[in-house]
Amino acid sequence: MYNYIKIISYMLTTINHQSWIFFLPLAQQASLLKDDLLDPVDDLLDDEELIARVRQCLATRYPKSARTGRPGMAPDRLLRCCVLKHLKGWSFRALERELRCNLIYRRFTHFDAEVIPRHNCFSRLFAVLSPEVTQEIHQRVVGLACERGVAQGRRMRTDTTCIESNIHYPTDSSLLGDGVRVLSRSLGRIASECKSGAVKVVHHVRSVKYRLLEISRAAKSKTEAGRARMRARYQKLLGLTRSVVRQSQQVLQRFKKGRLPVVGSKLVVFAQLSQLEHFLPLTQKVIRQTKDRVVLGKEAVEKVLSLFEPHTEVIRKGKAHKPNEFGRLVRIDEAENGIVSGYEVLVGNPADTTSFLPALEQHQAVFGRVPELAVGDRGFFSARNEREAEEMGVKKVALPARGRLSQKRQERQKQRWFRRALHWRAGCESTISTLKHPFSMLRAMYKGDRGFQRYVGWSVITKNLFSIARWQERKKRKPAENNSDAQVVCIQ
Repeated sequence: MYNYIKIISYMLTTINHQSWIFFLPLAQQASLLKDDLLDPVDDLLDDEELIARVRQCLATRYPKSARTGRPGMAPDRLLRCCVLKHLKGWSFRALERELRCNLIYRRFTHFDAEVIPRHNCFSRLFAVLSPEVTQEIHQRVVGLACERGVAQGRRMRTDTTCIESNIHYPTDSSLLGDGVRVLSRSLGRIASECKSGAVKVVHHVRSVKYRLLEISRAAKSKTEAGRARMRARYQKLLGLTRSVVRQSQQVLQRFKKGRLPVVGSKLVVFAQLSQLEHFLPLTQKVIRQTKDRVVLGKEAVEKVLSLFEPHTEVIRKGKAHKPNEFGRLVRIDEAENGIVSGYEVLVGNPADTTSFLPALEQHQAVFGRVPELAVGDRGFFSARNEREAEEMGVKKVALPARGRLSQKRQERQKQRWFRRALHWRAGCESTISTLKHPFSMLRAMYKGDRGFQRYVGWSVITKNLFSIARWQERKKRKPAENNSDAQVVCIQ
């Protein structure tokens, strides 16, 4: 029995969309509906370079996507859907639903009377825009801010923040339960595609669920007897997990030796075997770290915080209400008028002192010049950072020192420009709060390390677009306000 994989390629479509003749009367009425938030951004998204970058990325999806295949989504529509999704903080299903029922969103995304794609189509196409392409689109948006006079690159403030991964609170018991559930599910699907009785799967899911409940009850007790009871339940849970791991290893070995009698879909078997190869090492790491922490009383060397987002790190920022955060550390660099000139998803939980000079280098690469003023909080201070920043050409470096200050340092930090710089630096906290809440960067919802970088990048891009639009609207209102003030003075 042969199974064929059907690959459907999608061809790029034009950005010149022809309206339906029956939609024209409704379009005339829909054009009277205004959105104060989306209308100023509409002109910015018509930039040819932005659309060209998205088109170039879509053209590499399949070998002949630029010429042949069924019509796909136009690049301008994809770009606008990305911005709209991150502005509203919607899921892909919510994006599909809102586009279907709202005329303003249809007009903004250029779908008009066309059929709205399914949510899984949005998910696949958003993933085509890689982190590298997202970074290029961000640089172009910053370039638009420079061309329109929103940001000149004369000032820079930087800070770091933790962005959460889309995971549950990690405990050893819950991670072991996740491993048993995922491995058992893949083994069951492989067994259903093989000859009857060839792969015997022992399901421990119900037993594992009971062990998890017993551990959660025992963990509430602070007595020595409660701790001993919890260790005993952990021993049983570890035994069940090792049993499922051995089953998975046996199935993988039989497949590599050609002794797995597949009578169903080979495509399904290959997909589930790849799942086993991915989750098996992670589950074994969870077993080791649980044994070290619970049984041996040692601290685990390599901590796995999630089987589904293994790139997640423990971030400690010294917050009283949240001492441990689970996600990634992100550096945010900001120029004038709220324009985020650079961002970087950092590896691990490094000290802020290691991020100041890279922020200056990125600022110089974006604007072609170093800032006249560079400012950060106390975490970025070091004598080396100040010295090298001044050697790069930064005229004013405002990094408040930690600890007891010398007389010379006190005089420096009491100067008027230094205090004004620190007051301006506080605005970076507002920018981070704006990114996390209105622009949905509080928790990254895309999967994997590269998905995390894409999510952060599109939140920053959306925020910059609205910062540019807000600045342009203020510039338009200023002449009208000045004229009205002049008329009042003449009347008086």
